[in-house]
Order: sequence, then structure tokens, then C-alpha cells
Amino acid sequence: MRRLVALAVLALALPASAEDAPVTPNAIVAAAPAADWQAIDPADLLVMDLAPDRDGNPRRVVFQLIPAPFSQGWVGNIRKLAAAHWWDGTSINRVQDNYVVQWGDVTEKKALPNGLTQPGEEQYSEQYKGQIDHYGPCPAPRGDEICKTTERPADEAIAFFDNDSYTGNTGFYSGWPIGMKTTRAAPLVVSVSAPGSKRPPTDIPVQLDSTEMWPTHCYGMVGVGRNVSPDTGTGAELYTVIGQAPRQLDRNIALVGRIIEGMENLSSLPRGHGDLGFYADDEADKRVPILSVRLGNEIRDLPRFEYLSTESKSFAAYVHSRANRKDDFYIQPAGGVDICNVPVPIRRAPQ
Repeated sequence: MRRLVALAVLALALPASAEDAPVTPNAIVAAAPAADWQAIDPADLLVMDLAPDRDGNPRRVVFQLIPAPFSQGWVGNIRKLAAAHWWDGTSINRVQDNYVVQWGDVTEKKALPNGLTQPGEEQYSEQYKGQIDHYGPCPAPRGDEICKTTERPADEAIAFFDNDSYTGNTGFYSGWPIGMKTTRAAPLVVSVSAPGSKRPPTDIPVQLDSTEMWPTHCYGMVGVGRNVSPDTGTGAELYTVIGQAPRQLDRNIALVGRIIEGMENLSSLPRGHGDLGFYADDEADKRVPILSVRLGNEIRDLPRFEYLSTESKSFAAYVHSRANRKDDFYIQPAGGVDICNVPVPIRRAPQ
């Protein structure tokens, strides 16, 4: 089940000693039980093999495609492009310092495979439509009764960091960093009564929220290159963030995944000196050839990967530790943390 994670609620579930224990984020992740780790389906991975470096060392980059409901039009195109081996023979053609690395067909003349769609700008964000059974005191004179109102699933909740510079709240949805904007809808009148009560039900208004959510441009996220709106790109041109999170791009361009291994093979490339960091004509030798891009389930002996569930108490402790560093190195805890300073831990699955 897809979930918006209530970090505030999870933090309250931590042992009282967690506030004072001088534990590092890495130590929390290392101690997380196996049950707190979620497997990543190899079919949701893309494996990009670049030409070897100057010393003959292989260079592989693995990225995870973002799950529904986000960017599925572009993700569908990317799967078709990988199946057609379209990226084979293209290149890394843009490296802009403190911004992005981009790859695709530098000539912009390579024919695209049949069957690609053209997603609309409305897919840059999604409406959260989950349901929950919420139990609590009746907001009515008979407050001793227990009401049941339907808003979102009982095991789901909206979790967030407040005061984000780019939107009201941020949080995590099934392991992915997201921005959120919640608006209040007109009250819905529901009929409630105490279990076993013989008294007639009481009609009460229940305020329902509508939550728009979207993935955020954190380090290592993968997005779709495009021209000026209304063009939204097909997914043939992709980029990854290699610098300060350019959150101004949120909801202005499609995010389709994140790098989970091999980031150093992109972030360490020489910077381009053409416009926007593209390699100029006299820098053509800097364009790294792409040998192949395949879906993970097509790669023999590909390691299995997993991420720390953002719904786990381990993750809540990890967030708390990143916001309130009290280990030996730190003098003053920050007391807060930006969504992009909480990278979701991803590892190779233990053998």
C-alpha cells in the first residue's frame, strides 16, 4: 500500500532516551532490522553502462524509476526506450557545475521508437486520494462517544516537515521525498454513533483535506529534459542533479527516478564550457559514450537493492538524528532539517 509517512507521529513513538542518545544517522541505519528494509524490484531499475574510463575501468550507473502515481507517462516511455536500446550509442552531453549532468542524443536527430506518449504538464504533480479510518472523540456535545470518520487509511497519515522554502510541507511517500500542498474542502456531514448505542446517530461535519503532492529535486534525482512549455519532453533526454537541490524546478519538469549506485561516474565528469554546461563543439572528446541502457531484470548478476522504509521507526530515528546531531563532532544541534538533507538510505541487499 502506498503511504504518506507521518514523521511527527513516528518520532513520538521513539523511546524517550532517543532524544539524548549520541547516535549518528549512519549508526541508526546500520542497526536497522532486516524487517525495516524494502526490496527494490529489478524491473524498476535502469542500468546504464558508460565507456570505460581512461584507465580501462568499467563505469556503471544504476537508477531506480519512480513508482506510481508520479510521472507514469514518462516512466512508460523510458521503459519503451530501454526496450528499444535507444540510448545505446548516445552520450553524456552536458555537465553543468553545481546543477545537472544530462544525457541523450546530442544530434537531436535520432528517431524515437514507436508508441511513445506525450504526457501533459498536469502530471508534474498528483492528488493524494487515500482513505483512512480515523478514530477519536466526537466533535459533538456527546464527547464521551467514540466516532469513526472516513478520511484516509488507518495505517496511513500525512507526515511533513514544516516551513519548507518552496511549499508548505514536505515528507516521504513510499520511500521518495515529496512536496505537499494541502487545501481544505467543504465539510462532509457524516452520521456517527457509539458502538452498541441505542441512541440515534449524531450528524457531525468532518473537514476533508485535498493534498497535492510531487517529487522534489534533491541530489541524485533523475528528471526529463524538455524545451520551453508546453513541451514536456518524452524521457529520451534525462538529467540528474549533482549540486545544491534546484527545488525551483519542482512541478515545472518531470522527475522520473533517482541514482542509487554509480553517481561518482557522473558527478566527477569534466564540466562543459558551452551554454548551460553543454559540451561545446571543441569539447566533443569529453562526451562520454553510452554503451547500453537496460532494465535491471535484463541484467545478469545485477545485485539486489533495498531501501530503508520511510514508514519504519528506524527511519524516524534517522530523521531525528539528522535534524538534531548530538554526537561527538557536533557542538550545536540544528533543530531542523531540509527534505533534501534526508537522503533515503539505499544499499545492496545482504547476501
